[in-house]
Amino acid sequence: MDSTTHSQPESTLVGAKFTGDSKTYFNIWIVNIFLTIITLGIYSAWATVRNRRYFYGNTSIANHRFEYHGKPIQILKGRAIAFVLFAIYMVCSVYLPLVAALIALVIMIATPWLVNQSLRFNLGMTSYRNVRFSFKGTYGGAFTNFIVFPFLSVFTLHLMLPYVIKRIDMYIHNNISYGNQAAQVELSTKEYYKTVLICVIAGLGMVLVLMLIGFLMSLALASTAVLIPVGFVALNLVFVSFIAALYQGRIRNHIFNHANIGQVAELHSNVDEFAYAKLLVVNAFAIVFSFGLAFPWAKVRKAEFLAQATGVTFTSDIDHVVNTMVEEQSAFGEEASNFLDVDLSIG
Repeated sequence: MDSTTHSQPESTLVGAKFTGDSKTYFNIWIVNIFLTIITLGIYSAWATVRNRRYFYGNTSIANHRFEYHGKPIQILKGRAIAFVLFAIYMVCSVYLPLVAALIALVIMIATPWLVNQSLRFNLGMTSYRNVRFSFKGTYGGAFTNFIVFPFLSVFTLHLMLPYVIKRIDMYIHNNISYGNQAAQVELSTKEYYKTVLICVIAGLGMVLVLMLIGFLMSLALASTAVLIPVGFVALNLVFVSFIAALYQGRIRNHIFNHANIGQVAELHSNVDEFAYAKLLVVNAFAIVFSFGLAFPWAKVRKAEFLAQATGVTFTSDIDHVVNTMVEEQSAFGEEASNFLDVDLSIG
């Protein structure tokens, strides 16, 4: 934690900074992978904590760094429980299908609780200026937004999906608190539909371009067939990275620019979608063609880019924020949601 203790004057806009570097993170990353392999995955809990402490500790606003307080043992216990339950389900799905169906039903019913536990753990282990974040979502709220509305969306051929995603984002962000200051976010359904429509149009245009380029490549490279699949991989990387950047950049800007944290801060984001797309495309190529070794470099580049696009306006004295009591929390919800492939990124 930095030693600076002065609060920000009112209405001061300050940018976020990321001071990590790819060389240092590469050393952390490669050691994490090596130790995870030789311990048959047990060290992955320590690897998770090291990764998060590095990125949180190198992210700062107004000369104050974020901190991550999660403990490896907490995460290891959560992973062990989630793994055992998942293994039981897989065995039952082969030998006892009725029991497996019952377990699947229980998992569906438990999903809202797992989502809340994941968010509660991750936010509760995060602090800024010695004040913890927290999550106060309820089972009913999570059940409605993660189960009911996605299910109803099926009957509209997923035309409701942008609205459903907006509801999920509002549920998550409106239940976040920083100390005793609750976050408030008001999002526009129109903006979500507009973003999805832009992505669909851009996607269709890129598909046509990819088909044309693929056809020309197949003619030009007919004698060197090995290059054709490589070309298609490259083109697909460009396609996926561009659409992801377009969607993520626009929605991130919309959420941040309509969010505040109680009476102390307003958030800002000015992600340039095309610059972000270029970054993701270069990152994807670097990771693929380096056989994964460029992953640390790519992750640091992304962290730097998003930090530079993030700002905070302090609207009152942040020193007056009261730290709420933090209970010892279990990482089981986080790890179970990982096994269930529930994406809960809020960054």
